[in-house]
Parts: sequence; structure tokens; C-alpha cells
Amino acid sequence: MVLRDVERVFTTGRGRRTKRIEALAGLTLRVQPGEVVAVVGPSGCGKTTLLELVCGLQAPDAGAVEAAPAVLMPQRDLLLPWMDALDNAGLARRVAGASREEARVAARPLFAAFGLEGFEEQRPAALSGGMRQRVAFLRTLLAGKPVLCLDEPFGALDALTRAEMQAWLACALATDPRTTLLVTHDVEEALLLADRVAVLSSRPGRVVAELEVPAPRPRRATDSALVALREQAMEALWAG
Repeated sequence: MVLRDVERVFTTGRGRRTKRIEALAGLTLRVQPGEVVAVVGPSGCGKTTLLELVCGLQAPDAGAVEAAPAVLMPQRDLLLPWMDALDNAGLARRVAGASREEARVAARPLFAAFGLEGFEEQRPAALSGGMRQRVAFLRTLLAGKPVLCLDEPFGALDALTRAEMQAWLACALATDPRTTLLVTHDVEEALLLADRVAVLSSRPGRVVAELEVPAPRPRRATDSALVALREQAMEALWAG
């Protein structure tokens, strides 16, 4: 995946009140196949816009975006309350043209693999926040795209559940490797999950630093290498 000198501009208002807002300017980023890259930056710096460009939901105003087919997992799980967990997970297959039964057959084996066995017939209201996020992630995987774009997937969870889900996601990406862009406000989360961290400036967003994260996983936030990288990331954020 390559983003080269990407610019994205939005306009609001009309006539003399027209306002031009630069979301991204001169953003360049390369992601290798199978690599997990976390994108961190201040609010409003264009992180979500970046994911939508990779997924083809927006087009750049300048520059180029070259990426394999990608699927977006938004911040909220967006599970349909009238469907059970199995149908929610298989929804991407239904959208692609599969029958309900075909989608359920494809989704069912993943429930055991990702710690959801026994909850296939439960509706979202009966699931914990972490379980709902797992179902949403399975729905994303079942879209069958080689590139995953994850937009603050754990932002709405409490601290304990978030820590559990970070460990779970690390295992999930090891089990089913994909090229992954993970947007997060949490530098520590980025360092725990990613192979590389791209730090964006304030608006208009551009990459101001890239940090290689030492393998292997699992990692602990107290690892000396991660503590040093966290300081570098925070300095880049403050400077940007």
C-alpha cells in the first residue's frame, strides 16, 4: 500500500462564507503486505479521512493512493439489534451476495476461534462491549479483503476491557495476518499492537515521524524499548 503526497480538502458554506478546510496535505506513507501500522495524531488531523481514502470511500484531491481492496471497521460496532451475533458477523457475506445460510456457515467456525463459542444466537443487547467488538471484527474479517482499516476499535471500552481486547487483537492478527492500518489516540496501544507507528501532525495531517517497534509480540507497556519509543512518539506529537 502506498499513499504518495496525498491532499484532501473539504469546503463548507457558500459564496463569501465558503471556507476551505485542509484535512491532509502532503501525506506520504508506505505499508508492506502483512504489516500492522498504527496511525496516531491529535483530534482532527485527518486519521479517519486517511482510512476512508484507503477504502475508496473518498478520493484524494491531489496525490495518489495505491492499495489492495480494503474494509473499514468504524469506531462503533454498528451491530444490528434485531440480528443475532452469527447473522451480524456474516453480514458482509450477505452484502456480497451470499445467502443467509451460506453466511452463517462461513461465520460459525470463527466464533470458537475468537472466544465467542456459545454466543452465536445471542442478540447484541445480551453481549458485553468486548464481545460486540469481537463480532464486529469478525464481520470485518469475513468481508474477505486483504487490507483492514481499524478506526479506534476499542475507544468506547473501559480500561480493563480495552486491555483485554488489545491482547485479543494481537492474537487475532497473528492467527489471520492482514495488512492493517490501525487508527488510535492511544500511543501505548499503538506500540503494543503495531510493527510501525506513523505520527501525524495537527491539521492538515502529514506524517512527521515513523517509529519501528521491535518484535516479538506479545509486548508489555513496561518493556524498556517501548518506554523509549513512547517518549519519541510523544515528542513528535508535541512538535507536530
